[in-house]
Amino acid sequence: MELKDLRYFMEVVDYGSFTKAAVNTYISQPTLSKSIKKLETDLNVELFERSTRKLVLTDAGEIVYKQATKILGSTKELHTLLDDLMNLPTGTIKIGIPPLIGTLFFPTIAGKFGMQHTHVSLELIELGAKRIEHLVDDGQVDVGIVVNPTDNKRFSVQPFIKEEFMLFTHPDHPFSNEETIKLEQLQHESFILFNQEFALHHLIIQHCQRAGFTPNIAYVSSQWDLITELVIAQLGITLLPKSIYSKMDESTITMIPIESPPMWELSVITKKDRYQSFAVRALLDFLGEAFNH
Repeated sequence: MELKDLRYFMEVVDYGSFTKAAVNTYISQPTLSKSIKKLETDLNVELFERSTRKLVLTDAGEIVYKQATKILGSTKELHTLLDDLMNLPTGTIKIGIPPLIGTLFFPTIAGKFGMQHTHVSLELIELGAKRIEHLVDDGQVDVGIVVNPTDNKRFSVQPFIKEEFMLFTHPDHPFSNEETIKLEQLQHESFILFNQEFALHHLIIQHCQRAGFTPNIAYVSSQWDLITELVIAQLGITLLPKSIYSKMDESTITMIPIESPPMWELSVITKKDRYQSFAVRALLDFLGEAFNH
């Protein structure tokens, strides 16, 4: 049974004539008759009393007409609901963000996106970038914000934020009065880094090695605020993205630019070839427009 056969059947009933229905549906009368016959065969019933000159429904025809009205009405409603959904996304989006990225950007994302899309809620999952990639790949997280590089074969990648790393020291540190610092000048320093679960850990080590040394790592942590507290306690130095300084007490920690600095490049990732809800598409559009300029 096809929807078009039900629709043609209803046209015949509504117009009270095969001839009038054919004219108004812009199909030939033989085609219309064939469609009705096919519907009768599919349902194994007769829809019209053919012994009378006037078009009269059988008992089965009455039932089919009533149900066809509901079915085609529901089909129309389905299209309306989907159109509404495209214009007014709903649902919950699981968004995976490493803690540092979450601290810096999630309040803005949640606030501005929430104002635009009041029927969509964001569920924040804070883990290291590598764990976030795994969860996106497994389908446990809809959208992830991760540190580049990432796997372009597994993920659809949308650029997000790019900024410089800076050196953070205690105000009494000898480097605190320098206008700029070279990375190789840090070879004898004690580093305080994110732990190995975080992409920043490996990124900083790679850049130090390119500068000719392997950093001496004194402490690792999963919390950016603990890292800065250890710097304030004069237990070492750290490298962090520039924007994190806005979260710190400038009287207790000093930020120094690095010559030819490592870059913090973030991307928004989704699983390739996975269906994206209208809500997810709305979030991706928002992130592209709000941050990627």
